[in-house]
Amino acid sequence: HGAMYGELPYIASKGALHQVTPTLGAQLVGQGITVNCIDPGPTDTGYADPDRHREVAQAAPAGRWGRPDDAARLVAWLVSEEAGWISGQVIASDGAWSARPRWAPPE
Repeated sequence: HGAMYGELPYIASKGALHQVTPTLGAQLVGQGITVNCIDPGPTDTGYADPDRHREVAQAAPAGRWGRPDDAARLVAWLVSEEAGWISGQVIASDGAWSARPRWAPPE
């Protein structure tokens, strides 16, 4: 959802997933195969140093990093019969990270 200096391979792979998901979802749904992509936002998997961890938590609308189980619950639902009509979607499950304001006009 923005520039990530020094992360070209990472953002290129994310961009590819964002583009291939709708095409595969539409192409395969007629065969009973659904294809979706989850965009979990910042997820605490232990990679961030304490300063970065604090910085991201403060910037997050939910006031915290995502946890692996946040995405896992969505995956569990997507593979259930209840979600059989959902295909070709990139789903942001990020505690409003992608919707957060990045700029506010001066008061």
